[in-house]
Amino acid sequence: MTHAFEQELENLSQSLLTMAGRAQRAVSDAMRGLVDRDDEVAQKVMEDDDALDQLEVEIDEICINLLSKAPLATHLRLITVAMKISQNLERIGDEATKIARRSIELSQEPQLKPYVDLPRMAEMALAMLASALDSFVQREPEMARTVVPRDKEVDALNKQLHRELVSYMLESPATIGRALNLMVISKSLERIADHAKNIAEEVFYLYKAKDIRHSGTSPEAS
Repeated sequence: MTHAFEQELENLSQSLLTMAGRAQRAVSDAMRGLVDRDDEVAQKVMEDDDALDQLEVEIDEICINLLSKAPLATHLRLITVAMKISQNLERIGDEATKIARRSIELSQEPQLKPYVDLPRMAEMALAMLASALDSFVQREPEMARTVVPRDKEVDALNKQLHRELVSYMLESPATIGRALNLMVISKSLERIADHAKNIAEEVFYLYKAKDIRHSGTSPEAS
């Protein structure tokens, strides 16, 4: 492998990390817009989504260029995994935009309930994403595998909040609009956790050449 090819692979990894940082910040800022009822912060999240889209396009172009150079199997895994990771990061950005849009709508009305579960879900989903990205940087597939089962905790919180919001709507039709917006935000956070899990599974495949998607593989499994 030439030095130039090595440098291109390094550039690919750096572009991925840049994109990851933007995606993480988008989710954090979207939640800040919600909790602080700060429309300016939420609006900025929506405006910055184009930058994430552009990074995905640039990463795809880098990957296609690298594929044309007949890489070894290990390099091929990195290139294909990078494309999948960038796709998941772009979708995380889309969910952050959705949260920001709904938070602006919610800020126009009295707050329906204290925001406890949603920030907790966001914290859990972002922690999953951080661990998945750390496992990529540190070349730690076992760290990536521990991310996968954590998705179930976020799923459970989403279902719990959904039931609670349905109760609000049944008891008072005036709450329906706000409750539906909160349901959308909760679902977006659940999807962000899904994308973090997807990234972790791709990282495991990258370093172990083993596909653990849909396998029910636990952290303790061999």
